Amino acid sequence: MNNVQTAITAIRNTDTRDELNQIVEAVKLQQNFLARNSARSFMIGDAVSFVGRGGRTVIGTVSKVNPKTIVVDSPSQGRWKVTASMLNRMSEDLS
Repeated sequence: MNNVQTAITAIRNTDTRDELNQIVEAVKLQQNFLARNSARSFMIGDAVSFVGRGGRTVIGTVSKVNPKTIVVDSPSQGRWKVTASMLNRMSEDLS
């Protein structure tokens, strides 16, 4: 059984709301850790891409790095505030 299945089984076996709230808190903490860790890997000027609203791919340049989010400027699609873990680094600079 993999980690996801083990976690799902543990969630289904919780008996109290307090236990479930502890699980939810642990998930939130892990999401914050992953977002902050991912944000540290980006710098202003990096060329990035991500899938935006409607499933379209947005290509742009990092203009600001926040603790958990990145501001991306796209010449054709405007400015986006994106969770760092959703970004993919591109090999070429868009300048």
